[in-house]
Amino acid sequence: MIPGGGQPNMQQLLQQAQQMQQQLAETQEELAATLVEGSAGGGLVKATVNGSGELQGLVIDPKTVDPDDTETLADLVLAAVRDANHAAQELQKQKLGPLTEGLGGMPGLPF
Repeated sequence: MIPGGGQPNMQQLLQQAQQMQQQLAETQEELAATLVEGSAGGGLVKATVNGSGELQGLVIDPKTVDPDDTETLADLVLAAVRDANHAAQELQKQKLGPLTEGLGGMPGLPF
């Protein structure tokens, strides 16, 4: 219920929305600058992604390279990238969760 039965203060609502938008932008920048790693094959293949899920690096142990079995290498690369992306998603939940909880399914928002 609105105190005094009046309309909500639109200026105050706009300020709150702008603050939330600024916090969200800052958090997204922080995520883009944060690196997380995933691995597969006991660490034979390691993928590094930023908090936004963009692949930043890939390290393949030479022991995994078999010209006669490229499928296994491809599977290990996919698994490492998926593992890193999962870590990035968890990081996003941690960082963005508090900001998006109050938005509770507002139409037009990407959460």
